[in-house]
Amino acid sequence: MPQKTIILKYTKFLLIAVIFSATTLQLNAQKIKIDGVAVVIGKNIVLDSDIAKFKQEVVQRSEGKITISDCEMLEELMKQKLLSHHAVVDSVTVLDAEIDSKVDRSIQFFTQEYGSLEKAIATYGFNDLDDLKSELYNVQKENILVEKEQSKITEKVDVTPEEVRLYFNGLKDKGELPEFTAEIELAQIVINSEPTLAENNKVIAQLTEIRQEILDGASFRMKAIINSKDPGVTQNGGIMQVTKESSLIKEFKEVSFSLEKGEISKPFKTLFGYHIIQLHEIKGNTRTVSHILLQPEIPEARLKETQLKVVEIKRDIEEGKLTFEEAVKKYSDDKDSKNNGGVIINSYTGETKFDLTRMDPAMYARVNDLKQGEFTDVFYDEARGGEKMYKFILMKERTDTHTADLVEDYVKVQALALNKKKEETIEKWSKDKIKDTYIKLGEDYKKCSFEKNWKKVTSK
Repeated sequence: MPQKTIILKYTKFLLIAVIFSATTLQLNAQKIKIDGVAVVIGKNIVLDSDIAKFKQEVVQRSEGKITISDCEMLEELMKQKLLSHHAVVDSVTVLDAEIDSKVDRSIQFFTQEYGSLEKAIATYGFNDLDDLKSELYNVQKENILVEKEQSKITEKVDVTPEEVRLYFNGLKDKGELPEFTAEIELAQIVINSEPTLAENNKVIAQLTEIRQEILDGASFRMKAIINSKDPGVTQNGGIMQVTKESSLIKEFKEVSFSLEKGEISKPFKTLFGYHIIQLHEIKGNTRTVSHILLQPEIPEARLKETQLKVVEIKRDIEEGKLTFEEAVKKYSDDKDSKNNGGVIINSYTGETKFDLTRMDPAMYARVNDLKQGEFTDVFYDEARGGEKMYKFILMKERTDTHTADLVEDYVKVQALALNKKKEETIEKWSKDKIKDTYIKLGEDYKKCSFEKNWKKVTSK
């Protein structure tokens, strides 16, 4: 694949993360000196520091496999700024709820990436969470504008079967047919090992006692650090930001929004365990809360009982006493897969297929050697919320790594053909829009050789 194609795809993939980093560098740089302006497009500005940071991100994320010049990087940035400028001109609407949702996801990503929200804020040089969220709001708003403008430009673009065939044959003639990696479809049966009623009551009583001690003057933060089973509590004392659009569990959000400032909830249950929450601050649609999480212990005997039950279910399927799908419907406790035959959804793509080479290493080790129709052994697992369970997995479908075939891979080839046609449509749109858009290049970049006529040179 030509290097330029790789650069284009890679840059789009990194767009959100890189723009955020570049903007942060821009803010920090402005504290030291006045940053150079590389280009102005409409009302949008690209700074010298933006180019430098983008280049750095591309090199780091590609592990040095992709290099790109300042001129190439600037052109990629100009394409994005042109789209966002005309999205505003075309009155593209972006709702606050859309932006807030993306901001929340970004904050969760950075928290996971750096281990704590405080560390992420410090790493990027922001003063506090509000400072970070304010900058992320601007970044995500522009990203959504770009996405919506692209969708608007390509909304009527489609490909016919003949166009798909011609696209495929064109790749074949040039020896450029793509290689599709091994894909699998998995299904599972999951049985949770539940704590006893006595263990649940024990945890509720403990939280009730802690709540009373806090009401009597004890520090919520210290009680959280000493008692909470939330792994992030040592960094932030159990404090978190909650909005109605955040990806937090429903019960947690409902209780957070039901409290008055300073109030402490009574113990309540979620799939993570039992919580108490104290509301610290109300700011618009955001609640700042602290929480303490306790999880009931599950006796070893109960775990063994669950394991034997799952082993028996698997044996009954293998002996033909019931089908896998019947067993899923009758026994499985996994709410996400129970109603679709146990099929596991890929959380990254929203589809049922998994790229075998990009799977979690632990899951890869379990399923890599399975043939279609085979099961894993029964094994123990824990969910993110702390639930303990036994399960086994069925290799429902498996397609090994292969060169694209028009019949077998028609849907994938069709998607590639459609994507190419959309890119060509956006490229044509860009060339037309450059003509009537205000563009001012900095002196250092007027010597660049661009693919498009950003300099607006009149042809003779």
